[in-house]
Amino acid sequence: MNRSACLIFNPVAGQGNPEAELTQIRSILEPEISLDIQVTTKEVGADKLAVEAVKRGVNTIIASGGDGTLSAAVEAVIGTDVKFGIISRGTANAFANALGIPDTIPGACEVILQGLTRTIDAAYCNGHPMVLLAGIGFEAEAVEAADREAKNRLGVMAYLLAGLKELRELEYFDVEIETEDKIVKTTAAAVTVANAAPPTSVLAQGSGGIVVDDGLLDLTIVAPANKAAAIATAIHLFQSASSGSGAERDDIGYMRAKQFKITTNPPQKVVVDGEVMEAGPVEVKCLPKAIQIFVPTVDEPEPVEKLEGLPNLVIEEK
Repeated sequence: MNRSACLIFNPVAGQGNPEAELTQIRSILEPEISLDIQVTTKEVGADKLAVEAVKRGVNTIIASGGDGTLSAAVEAVIGTDVKFGIISRGTANAFANALGIPDTIPGACEVILQGLTRTIDAAYCNGHPMVLLAGIGFEAEAVEAADREAKNRLGVMAYLLAGLKELRELEYFDVEIETEDKIVKTTAAAVTVANAAPPTSVLAQGSGGIVVDDGLLDLTIVAPANKAAAIATAIHLFQSASSGSGAERDDIGYMRAKQFKITTNPPQKVVVDGEVMEAGPVEVKCLPKAIQIFVPTVDEPEPVEKLEGLPNLVIEEK
């Protein structure tokens, strides 16, 4: 045995039996990897445990829990040589799904044992680390509406049901999006900036596929004219993600850039990696090649840009 890792385990993630799940993880990994097991508590979260592990000089951190646990732990390894492994046991498991990592314990452990790493991008959103996405407008409202009891009972369906509920009060806002070389002005119901996103994060799927190691962020603008168009748009975006081709509807726009500055009127709530933040301007910057993560081999499409058809569209070249 010549591999070692710090395993950060959240015992309250998901709906399974944590003792049995930890035993299963150990039975698969420990024959080949010496594990230093650290368990999160109310007082000590995954972020602190990961920071302490990096300070101890570990070369691998494996995080097991929901997306919140994984996002908290991965912050400590951004920009370091520490490799990061994922064993998802949460509600949505968006982080794993975005990278093609199985969300079963045996499947995730097998990816770690294979040892294949990929150096992916990360980002900062208003100073907060971001590995998945920032949602402005509709998505933030839907995430906030999905309560803990519903998530425990219904899993990822809780987000979908909350989204359908929010459709009844679909609100629009003016948005100005500034990149390194242009300013785009339009009207939208949702704007999503993604570093990585699974197909189920439909509002991020304008390009039909997000490349996680290209040094660029993917922005999707959704501007349906009414509730019926919003449902059709969501279906179209899911189909785009499934087929790997960019969306073709006029009420969907998408673009890529190294950074975005987004201002809305009126101010909109923002959700970053599942955590709702206060309303206000959003600045997202990509951190290229920031995380070494254990992944299976995944082929990804090459996205393009499309803005034509959006309402009240103005594009100013800088």
